[in-house]
Amino acid sequence: MSAAEHFDFSFDPTYRSLARLFGVTPATAWVEVGDERLEARFGPWRVSTPRSNVVGAVVTGPYAFWKTAGPARLAITDRGLTFATTGTRGVLITFARPVRGLDPFGLLRHPELTVTVRETDRLAALLTDRRS
Repeated sequence: MSAAEHFDFSFDPTYRSLARLFGVTPATAWVEVGDERLEARFGPWRVSTPRSNVVGAVVTGPYAFWKTAGPARLAITDRGLTFATTGTRGVLITFARPVRGLDPFGLLRHPELTVTVRETDRLAALLTDRRS
């Protein structure tokens, strides 16, 4: 069994102070991918799912500041969840079964999660490589 790979978020200065108001800091924003699980933390918000639930991962962006800055964001159109600390690029992760993340009771489930980690290409490749 290999150790989980850790991915830090890429903090743009224009996002940093707004994110801090919601408890999102470099210490509280990360993604970890292990053999069995994907874990993402964004301040008080968390997503945890079996790695087998991940069905896709692509690099996307850029994003509009007003749609992504601050707390975790819900896309009204498709219930997607966004953890963003920059507007340049991120990884859109899709799930076979929607995951918990925004509300503490798990009533709202998300079919996808976008994360703006520093190493977008490496995270997308790791999540799409079925042999790892």
